[in-house]
Amino acid sequence: MRDDTASRRSAAEVAAGRIVEEFLDASMIPDPVRARTYMAPDVKITFTGGRKFNDPAGTAAFNAARYRVVKKKFERTDVVAGGTDEESIVYNTGTLYGQWPNGDAVEGNRYVDRFVVRHGKIVRMDVWNDSAEILLIRAGLAQP
Repeated sequence: MRDDTASRRSAAEVAAGRIVEEFLDASMIPDPVRARTYMAPDVKITFTGGRKFNDPAGTAAFNAARYRVVKKKFERTDVVAGGTDEESIVYNTGTLYGQWPNGDAVEGNRYVDRFVVRHGKIVRMDVWNDSAEILLIRAGLAQP
């Protein structure tokens, strides 16, 4: 795990956090084929705006349309205490960086990803970030 609390976690909690981070690393390449290996066949993914996907290729295509380049700078990976091999809840937080389609920089765009990991596979992923708010401000529809 990328934070210093790993030593206080059970083996199942550490494994769940590692699965999530390895999945996110593959997603950022993007390598949806490798990313899929961390997910259950019946995974449920809910992206920003309530968009539903069942495969990392769908999220990669969505990101390719929304950003020229987008990556995640991990700040924390937190596994909810009490996680087991049966089920662990994992949160990964940080900021997005890269470029909007027009070439402007994406930076400081906060995100929260929540995962449910069961038996070593991600079965659910929920994604939230500030992109919509940033785009509203840029369009003059909201105040900074």
